[in-house]
Amino acid sequence: MPSHARPKPSRIPRTLLRAGLVISAAGSAIAAGGAASAGAAPAPPPARGTDTGATASALTGALLHSAAGGVGPLKNIQVDPLANTPVDPLANAVSTQVADFKPLSTSLVTGNLSRGAAIRDVPLVKHVAKILPG
Repeated sequence: MPSHARPKPSRIPRTLLRAGLVISAAGSAIAAGGAASAGAAPAPPPARGTDTGATASALTGALLHSAAGGVGPLKNIQVDPLANTPVDPLANAVSTQVADFKPLSTSLVTGNLSRGAAIRDVPLVKHVAKILPG
């Protein structure tokens, strides 16, 4: 075997690699054990006369607030990453006109996207985006 084709030894010592694997395995075992012990304890039943409706509404409010923070920015993301560039494939509009009818063009569908529209600006999708929180 020629010397240039011979496999080169690793620069990272094998013991350092093994130590890193042991530490990461131990960390994941500790995290899994903590999650299992936290989930194992049942919640105590509510005392008589307590209002669980306030707790449920607070939980619903927290859930909607966190969903708005997570999904809300998605409505403002530019759909076409190549918009406003010379290589945008959606910028190629095709149009035709038959007799005296109005001309038809694909720019009605792809025009907003090729100009860098977000989800909330696309004509048919904006009605669905209104349902999303945020």
